Amino acid sequence: MPEDKQLVQFRDSIDNIDAALVFMLAERFKVTQAVGRYKAAANLPPADPGREEKQIARLRQLAKDAALDPDFTEQFLRFIINEVIRHHESAQKAS
Repeated sequence: MPEDKQLVQFRDSIDNIDAALVFMLAERFKVTQAVGRYKAAANLPPADPGREEKQIARLRQLAKDAALDPDFTEQFLRFIINEVIRHHESAQKAS
């Protein structure tokens, strides 16, 4: 079966975007881990529900602006937030 050049181009773009997402998430987690260490040293709670809700509202609006499903965006962000909180709790226990 001959290779579909258009499909290959689409898939190459998807692969590049996926790689960018992974590196962006890695960078985000580097920063949130620094926040976790700071919170542990300053004896601050690992979670900040007020900040989380503001972020979710902000990103839901960004999703709407980008024609992306806000519910999906919220689920994705909550998954990330839960992982960040888990890291912060680990930092609290380690200090």
